[in-house]
Amino acid sequence: MRDGNTRTPFLAAALATAAASALVVVTACAAPERPGPAPAKDPLRRYTQQSLHWKRCAEKEPAAFRCTTVEVPLDYRDPGGRTIGIAISRLRAGSAKDRHGVLLLNPGGPGAPGLDLPVDPLMKFPAEVKRRFDLVGFDARGTGRSAPVSCGLTAEEQADHPYRAETFAEDVDRARTIAAKCRAAAGDELPRLTTRNSARDMDVIRAVLGEKKISYLGYSYGTYLGAVYTQLFPRRVDRVVLDSATDPTRIYRGMFQDMAKAAERAFTRWTGWAARRHTTYGLGGTPAEVRRTFWDLVARADREPIAFEGQSLTGDDLRADNGMFFHLRTAAERIAGLKRAAGTGNPARSGTAGAAEEGDDTYVSAAWSYLCADTRTWPHDPERYRREAIRDTARYPLYGDFASAITPCAFWKPGSEPQTTVDNGTGALIVQNEWDPQTPIFAGRAMHRALRGSRMLTVADGEGHGVLYAPGGDSCADTAATAYLTTGRLPAEDVTCRAGAER
Repeated sequence: MRDGNTRTPFLAAALATAAASALVVVTACAAPERPGPAPAKDPLRRYTQQSLHWKRCAEKEPAAFRCTTVEVPLDYRDPGGRTIGIAISRLRAGSAKDRHGVLLLNPGGPGAPGLDLPVDPLMKFPAEVKRRFDLVGFDARGTGRSAPVSCGLTAEEQADHPYRAETFAEDVDRARTIAAKCRAAAGDELPRLTTRNSARDMDVIRAVLGEKKISYLGYSYGTYLGAVYTQLFPRRVDRVVLDSATDPTRIYRGMFQDMAKAAERAFTRWTGWAARRHTTYGLGGTPAEVRRTFWDLVARADREPIAFEGQSLTGDDLRADNGMFFHLRTAAERIAGLKRAAGTGNPARSGTAGAAEEGDDTYVSAAWSYLCADTRTWPHDPERYRREAIRDTARYPLYGDFASAITPCAFWKPGSEPQTTVDNGTGALIVQNEWDPQTPIFAGRAMHRALRGSRMLTVADGEGHGVLYAPGGDSCADTAATAYLTTGRLPAEDVTCRAGAER
């Protein structure tokens, strides 16, 4: 998902292997063999052969944009059991003659709905892509219109909380309560809300659309979903583009901790940039002075929240917004504005900017469901969270205590399967900004190593989360991705584009 958008043991694989088995050729003079057992009935046939009933997605959407629901098993180990519906959408290719196939889209999350992606005004798909591909969106299980999960979480329970020694017992209780609420609301579904099962759902979508292979474009968490699909269904993969890739070996606690590491690097880079522009922003003439300006603001906001742009900001709020430091100019303008606001002495309203709005909690509920069920590596001892939070606060003072704080996963029941190991030769194009706040550049390189047939496109000096097909995006990266999608030819070697804006 882009910056500022909150929309961050296997039956099907066995079937794929069986379907690809080689035929045994018997010569005419060979002795006749006794008839073998009849082939096992395909337990997924009722799903892969279902008929779809398309209708207009919404009156406000184009008439050509159609939606339907695909039935899938809740548990692929029990395909005859309970089912759920996966909402999918389709915008047909502009040219029947030039049509290549289906391009499945995922916006990330986990928890972000993707049904509207084919017509999302923020997605500037090139004409060549729209002419050659049916653009297909879908809400992953547990999200949007696909059996959404809601745990009934309060705004306080949806908000981020850093580690504090004095509040740790309260934080542990909050994490335990969130896990208990989700278990009470959706206990049967939770172990099966996993990336592996979402990948299986994608393969059912492929089958019911009548495609032998699918192409895929995924952002952020969607890169992990795409990578898991390549691992489980390598022979059903066509063209794969992964924008802002996760490290598949660091799912997920390590991924959060890597964000803190990346934030510290970005902050250090920013202090040098701002110091060279002291006459413009007035934040300090050396990196050390700029750093002190920021931390003085944090201390000031901890004593008394700063009223800024209609918000009441605490020191924790300033640090939680660490992603701004990946955008040099934006961060300098914001910190300069905060410095001015802090000097006015205007009283701030009570409360913080970090609290989520009351109401719909489906995004956060789905996110925790996937984050906790996808891997069994979450620690269950609260004291380990305490130790790691203390360690990372010292290592990464900007965000370390947020990244290593205790989570509901400490009290989550295990998912239905172990974590997927991504390690295959699939061809894919991995696209990454050098300064990405959520999936750091070193995470993209780790995905590149895991998908050995991939090529990596790095936008040097590129800032922010999400690269491709965005308003005002990087034309070099867009051109390379479009060339791959429309021709199927990966670059001969890794590619570096350079961000166009002056830094």
